[in-house]
Amino acid sequence: MRRHLSRIVVATFVVYAFGPAIADGYEPSTPPAIVERGPTWTGFYGNAGLGYGIWDAETTTYAPGRCVSCAQTDNGGKGWLGEVGVGYDYQFTSRFVAGVLFNYDFSSMKGHTSDAVFTTAETSNDNTWFIGIRAGWLMTPDILNYWSVGYTQTHFSGGALHNSYTGAVLPHNARLENYSAGGWFIGGGLEVAMHNGWFWRSEARYADYRDEARTESGISPVFQLNFDPVVGTATSGIVYKFDCCR
Repeated sequence: MRRHLSRIVVATFVVYAFGPAIADGYEPSTPPAIVERGPTWTGFYGNAGLGYGIWDAETTTYAPGRCVSCAQTDNGGKGWLGEVGVGYDYQFTSRFVAGVLFNYDFSSMKGHTSDAVFTTAETSNDNTWFIGIRAGWLMTPDILNYWSVGYTQTHFSGGALHNSYTGAVLPHNARLENYSAGGWFIGGGLEVAMHNGWFWRSEARYADYRDEARTESGISPVFQLNFDPVVGTATSGIVYKFDCCR
């Protein structure tokens, strides 16, 4: 009897307290769902990273007025590199991002080049800079798949000339002179948003530089090597976007 009476009292209280509101169409509200904001990809940034690279160069050798070695000789090298850069991105839509970039690579990609006659020298791709654009598609709000393209300029160090057969250093300070030239590059990579403006970027690039003459001085006659390099690099590193926050 007591249990039955308590049920009647509770039911009466519910009808009295909530009945008019329910009759008027009132329904208890639920708190709105919390939606996590993705990163904004718009803003200036700085980046730094490490990587590895290889280069390959075809050469032909000339003396004044004649071709010494008309057949192309293939030369190459490889080594580590570091990269720093700055840039600006703009997120045009929920999926499309584009921007501009500037990178500077300091490297030690060592190899050898030969005139295919009797001399060889060590040469190293020691620094390169890039300026270009990039554009990409957001596979998710946090992952950007992008391509880059632009202009680049690189430098190869010179070195002492050696006899190709004996390895002995040639006299009279004979040396292969430095090489500097411009060209174009294309690249592609992934960038992942982490937290509070920090991103992780990995990219592969291919660069093609124009054919420039490198002098072999200190020998007679003086030889000219037409040096035509291509360079491939892969880098990975961090990016900090100054205007970005989670």
